[in-house]
Amino acid sequence: MNAVQTAIPVKELLREFLAEASGIPDINDDTELFSTGIVNSLFAIQLMMYIEKTFNIPIAMDDLDFDNFSSINAIANFVESKQL
Repeated sequence: MNAVQTAIPVKELLREFLAEASGIPDINDDTELFSTGIVNSLFAIQLMMYIEKTFNIPIAMDDLDFDNFSSINAIANFVESKQL
């Protein structure tokens, strides 16, 4: 069962995944994930795989724009735009 089927909000799932992976429990939705070091280049690959699997959306080369993955809000907006 994926997030779309369970209707768990996108931001909540992202917060839980990032908190578990980073060990930082309180990540704000606007926190810059890369500049703060929460996400690095290696973890970015895991994050993209998580997004594809959890939200059942493909991430194409054209989607690999830093702005799409800079914060929880940015990722949620990206996911929601791909689900339309």
